[in-house]
Amino acid sequence: MNEIKVLLVEDEAVLASIVKETLDARGFELTIAANGVEGWGLFNTNKPDVCVVDVMMPRKDGFSLVEDIRKVDIMVPIIFLTAKTQTADVIKGFETGADDYMKKPFSMEELILRLKSLNRRRNLPESSMNASSSVATTNQIGSLNFNYHRLELIDCGKAISLSQREADLLKLLLDNKNSLLDRKTALLKIWGEDNAFNARSMDVYITRLRKYLVNDSSVQILNIRGFGYKLID
Repeated sequence: MNEIKVLLVEDEAVLASIVKETLDARGFELTIAANGVEGWGLFNTNKPDVCVVDVMMPRKDGFSLVEDIRKVDIMVPIIFLTAKTQTADVIKGFETGADDYMKKPFSMEELILRLKSLNRRRNLPESSMNASSSVATTNQIGSLNFNYHRLELIDCGKAISLSQREADLLKLLLDNKNSLLDRKTALLKIWGEDNAFNARSMDVYITRLRKYLVNDSSVQILNIRGFGYKLID
C-alpha cells in the first residue's frame, strides 16, 4: 500500500513535531508548513492526499488557505485542527471547504483513523468508475443532469464541479427522491457518526446543494424539521 501523503499546516512547532513523529512511525508521509503561506507553496509542490490545517496562524490563516486550495482542487480532503470550537467558527470552516473538524487537544489514534477514512473516500470515485457499466452514471434532477462518477452537475450546458461529499449527499437525496431522508441515516452513511459537529456540517452541505439547484424552481430540498430532508422533483 502506498504511503498517504499528508500536509500539516501548523504553527505550534512542538505539536507539529509530535504529529510528524507519530505519523511517520505509522507509515504516513508527512510534510509540515509553519504558516498559511508556506502551506500554500507546499500544497502546490507536494500534491498531498490529505491536508490538516490549523485555523489561527501567522501570515495567512487556515480559512484563507483552504479557500485558496478549493479554488484549484475541490477533491483533496481537508481537516481543520484547531482550538476554536465556537459554532460560528465550525460553520465557517465547513463553508470554506473543510471535510472534517478536530478540536485540540486530540487523540493521535483518532487523527489517524480520520486521515485513513478521508483518503479512502477520496479514492472511491476511481473504483466506482471501474464498476459494472450497467450502473447508471447520470441522473436527471429537474432540468439538470447529475453525474455521480464525474462529480458534476450540468446546468444548461455548464458543468458545476462537486466535492465527493456533496456528490454523496446529493446521491443519497436522489435515492430517496420525494421521500424523507432521515437525518441520522444521512449522517451515519456519509459522515460515519451522528454528532453535533457533523450535523452542522451537513446543514452547510445542504445549503450548497440548494445553491447549485437554484435555477430550477421545480427542484427543492426541503428541511423536515426534527426529522431530515426531502428532495422534491
